Amino acid sequence: MKIYTKTGDDGTTGLQGNLRVSKSNPRIIAYGAIDETNALLGIIQSYEIDKDIAVLLNLIQNELFVIGADLSNPKLEDKKNRVTTDMISNLEKNIDKYESELVPLTNFILPGGTILASQLHHIRTVTRRAETFIIMLSEEEKINENCIKYVNRLSDLFFVLGRVLNKRSGKKDIIWKV
Repeated sequence: MKIYTKTGDDGTTGLQGNLRVSKSNPRIIAYGAIDETNALLGIIQSYEIDKDIAVLLNLIQNELFVIGADLSNPKLEDKKNRVTTDMISNLEKNIDKYESELVPLTNFILPGGTILASQLHHIRTVTRRAETFIIMLSEEEKINENCIKYVNRLSDLFFVLGRVLNKRSGKKDIIWKV
């Protein structure tokens, strides 16, 4: 099977259900941003990273494919490959778990510290942008609202994991000073 099909040469792409839409369609932009998040996770996974976090990030990479599939299927009656409340609950449990390793914040902090923590802060911002695109899509078409909730929690998790990796490496949070 060839990687190129030439079917997109006219500026369209396929959705599930044999639907074709413009490559500038909000649905394509939304799941493209999710794909970018996943690609950045691949970069993070290429580093030597704590095993517990690597396992979690691998799970998230697989779940991001579910979000992409969910967003690429405008037929909400189809139940396969949809973001679930269990997926959101799992993110919340992991946020709570990793946050318990940290001193509660009393100030805003700047992104930075170790390379991995900095990359997690970067992926947090990309995830926030993806969330914005998903919300924009939801304002035009009905979507599975669990997609918005999942991506919102995911950016929170990336923030917490960045702080955890800094702490585990002996780096302190960088306090925002005005």
